[in-house]
Amino acid sequence: MKRTVIAAVAISVLLSPSAVADTKSRAAKNVKVAAIKCGPTKASGHAPKDVSPAQKLPRKLARTFTFETNCGNIVVTTVGAKAPITITQLSTLAKRGYFDNSLCHRLTTQGLYVLQCGDPTATGSGGPNFTYGDENLPTATVNNYPAGTVAMANSGPGTNGSQFFLVFADTTLGANYTIWGTITQGLDIVKAIAKAGVKGGGADGTPNQTIAINRVTVTN
Repeated sequence: MKRTVIAAVAISVLLSPSAVADTKSRAAKNVKVAAIKCGPTKASGHAPKDVSPAQKLPRKLARTFTFETNCGNIVVTTVGAKAPITITQLSTLAKRGYFDNSLCHRLTTQGLYVLQCGDPTATGSGGPNFTYGDENLPTATVNNYPAGTVAMANSGPGTNGSQFFLVFADTTLGANYTIWGTITQGLDIVKAIAKAGVKGGGADGTPNQTIAINRVTVTN
């Protein structure tokens, strides 16, 4: 089984000093974060379900993904025809329960501002037994992944699988990650997880506040 590998270096930051100052100043302006209440969860790292990829595009692409988490619902409105393969394969995984009871395993709070999810193993190296190509790549500009963006994590061109990241503050990255949606409800949840920080301190690692995806509902 070939797995998509997303290591800590897979999402690389290409920032000029001015861009660093700009993103830090933007993050500093948004220090007030609404309180959220996270319930307990029994989710833990586990072997992924064996899901076969969709072989053709559906007549109607998914419009929304609702990630029901122990901290509340995070709703993502998709980009539709801009990323049809990505949305189709993620829909297939979601409908087969691939994401159920999985942990969001990685939080980064300096240089790039993302919460990474979609790996049932919670190791950062798990994924389905298939990969697919890139779509809807942004331009190589400052803050090309603005707050609310949802994009695929990968380990190189054409290696998309199941892992994705939720951007909670404007972020500058290489134009290498498929943007497939926007958070239209629950960005406050992601910001609250970020405010709680990383286990053991630092700026990159397991979120201090556990957040688990209980299940995902896909709406066409």
